[in-house]
Amino acid sequence: MKTSSVELNPNKLVQYLNKPASEFTKEDIIKFVKENGIKMLTFRYVGGDGRLKALAFVIRDEEHLDNLLSAGERVDGSSLFSYIEADSSDLYVMPKYRTAFLNPFEEIPTLDILCSYFDKEGTPSKALLKPS
Repeated sequence: MKTSSVELNPNKLVQYLNKPASEFTKEDIIKFVKENGIKMLTFRYVGGDGRLKALAFVIRDEEHLDNLLSAGERVDGSSLFSYIEADSSDLYVMPKYRTAFLNPFEEIPTLDILCSYFDKEGTPSKALLKPS
């Protein structure tokens, strides 16, 4: 009997959705949250100091979850990166669905997702390339 990598994967989302993380969609994340009683969503991203930052959200309803997963959340780039000027500091952290995992250390059922930075036009942020 052959065992698939999906069956052996320790990520509960991979097991529940029966698909590799690389194929996760926004709809998959919403389905998992709804059907598994997930109450919190945490966006995780790395700041200029190399430390992992977190934005935690109480999931109010499906529309709120959909908005977070679609639009991400605004963060102040000048407080994260010393070389970003305050007048051009609007950055957005956007979730990378393939990185979603159930946080085993939280008391409240929480889904964590790693994020990428985007500018206000929705393109990957070039402001994070440190000037030489």
